[in-house]
Amino acid sequence: MSDNQQIIDETIEKYEQYINPAVAKLFRFMGLSTIEWEAQGNVIRDIDGKEYIDCLGGYGVFSLGHRHPKVVEAVKRQLDLMPMSSKVLFDKPMADLAALMAEITPGDLTYSFFVNSGTEAVEGSLKLAKVHTGRNKIIATVNSFHGKTLGALSATGRDLFRDPFQPLLTGFSHVPFGDIDALRQAVDEETAAVILEPVQGEGGIIVPPVGYLSAVRDICDKTGALLICDEVQSGLGRTGKMFAVEHYGVIPDIITTAKALGGGVMPIGAFTARPAIWDKYITSPFLHTSTFGGNPLACAAAIAAINVIKEEGLVAKAEQSGTYFIGKLTELAHTYPEVVKEVRGQGLMIGVELTKEGIGGLILSEMIDKGVLIAYTLNNPKVIRIEPPLIIEQQQIDYVIAALADALAKAQDMLEDL
Repeated sequence: MSDNQQIIDETIEKYEQYINPAVAKLFRFMGLSTIEWEAQGNVIRDIDGKEYIDCLGGYGVFSLGHRHPKVVEAVKRQLDLMPMSSKVLFDKPMADLAALMAEITPGDLTYSFFVNSGTEAVEGSLKLAKVHTGRNKIIATVNSFHGKTLGALSATGRDLFRDPFQPLLTGFSHVPFGDIDALRQAVDEETAAVILEPVQGEGGIIVPPVGYLSAVRDICDKTGALLICDEVQSGLGRTGKMFAVEHYGVIPDIITTAKALGGGVMPIGAFTARPAIWDKYITSPFLHTSTFGGNPLACAAAIAAINVIKEEGLVAKAEQSGTYFIGKLTELAHTYPEVVKEVRGQGLMIGVELTKEGIGGLILSEMIDKGVLIAYTLNNPKVIRIEPPLIIEQQQIDYVIAALADALAKAQDMLEDL
């Protein structure tokens, strides 16, 4: 047995004994019996040196690719200065990042609170909405995903994740995404907030109908409810705009970010709000706190990440690459209609919906074998999610398309044999 194989076997055994045997079994089933070892740009290498084009991007984390040198350098520099905050003196990296967030977010969104993850950002936004309005009702959408901590899970619209933890927080209800009449009936003067993803991610990359978000904004304005837009997955250039709400000309009251905010190097999230919404936090600034949120290392990474997005024109690149990618995928859908039901998305947030759930495993396994990493969306296993780094090159897209064409051909042959 080679040394590398011994390391692989020991790692998988530790997963089975100390992490979760079901996760180890699933990885093996998908043909993932190896260990990720190093990564750079759009490419991950396993312990044996096999290369994989990362078309999953850490579910939206690696918008800049892996180990972007400017982000890595910013974190190294901060590590030599002060990695964690005293929480007593003023913190320059956090102040600089907050100013940047006010600059890049839509409209008059101004004040930011920094956390460590997307679900924490959602928790903070829900608390802010309730304390500002003095109301208790939260309206979310069916098939949404906002995280798995208790409050965020109460907003998440997927019973598979919710039911084992019932009863969840009271006051939450769900309406179909895109159904403005259902939302209009649900929102009233007791509603603190409507929370939704401008493009549903885990729900299957669902783009809203024309006019939907502006109608949601209008309903919130008329009832005094706040609009929370969860851009944890869709934000920071992913859809071909800095934030997905910009496609629709809508300014939310609160916006959440995470995933790509840390530049693929550090975990960090944030919720950012209009000044008037921050009133209770100004009166009582310690109503919501976080020991590690907004630490200097994470803030340094986020500042560098935002600057890279702007300097390298990655928002426009995501739009251009997304148009090309979706066009090529649509051609495949027309070639293999028995396998592919629909291709949809914005920018480089793309979903390929299959005609049958069972064929997804074959396609993913074939893609992994050819050195391409993709995955399902959590709420809809029929939808293959494609979210590569925004820096992906056209030749890499072409390779992915060729690999997917081979996988779809095999899937079609399998269906014909059934």
